[in-house]
Amino acid sequence: QQRATHCGKMTLDNEFLEGLVKSGMMILLSEIGDKTFFIAAIMAMRHSRLTVFSGAIGALGVMTALSAAMGWAAPNLISKDVTHYLAVGLFFFFGLRSLYDAVVAWDGGSDELAEVEAELADEDEKKKGKKGKKGKTLGSILSPVLVETFVITFLAEWGDRSQIATIGLAASSDPVGVTIGGIAGHAVCTGAAVIGGRHMAEHISERAVAIAGGVLFCLFGAHSLVTGLEE
Repeated sequence: QQRATHCGKMTLDNEFLEGLVKSGMMILLSEIGDKTFFIAAIMAMRHSRLTVFSGAIGALGVMTALSAAMGWAAPNLISKDVTHYLAVGLFFFFGLRSLYDAVVAWDGGSDELAEVEAELADEDEKKKGKKGKKGKTLGSILSPVLVETFVITFLAEWGDRSQIATIGLAASSDPVGVTIGGIAGHAVCTGAAVIGGRHMAEHISERAVAIAGGVLFCLFGAHSLVTGLEE
């Protein structure tokens, strides 16, 4: 009985580490140069880096926890076999699509930076129009920059590839490990963005990141497929 308990603990530890490493690596390779990365980078050029970092990582942390909770709940609502193979399918879909976009259909890359700059400029115009209106809002209690960064980042991340992949990871790995690994990965990417995101984006090959991300997703899919079959 003691040996069985020890083996069970080792299995849980392995699942936790697997979820932690997979989630962290996935976020690092999918978020560099992503929309949320540029939001943090541009906002940090205009406002306090610490405030922008706090707002962005707060939004990404909440999103990661929500996604992991959805992935954890999925096997309780749908058959565990179905959720497992859905997760495997998602990994292969994202991986192959990323590789296809980077190798076959490459058109110079998406201009995420220009898109984010345009969106933030629109937000600034809206804020100028509302300056004359008074009232107690969340922005008047907390830092307006913190609230703005949180909301914009949360909305940009909702439905993103990394969010869906986090749900898939949590469905097949330890959700606590996935959550911690995901938040740690987001913290590294967001920290890099607020310190020197624009400069970094100009010197990192978007195509190389897309290929590395595609390969990583395919490896996750293959690993989940093999370990699922072994179980």
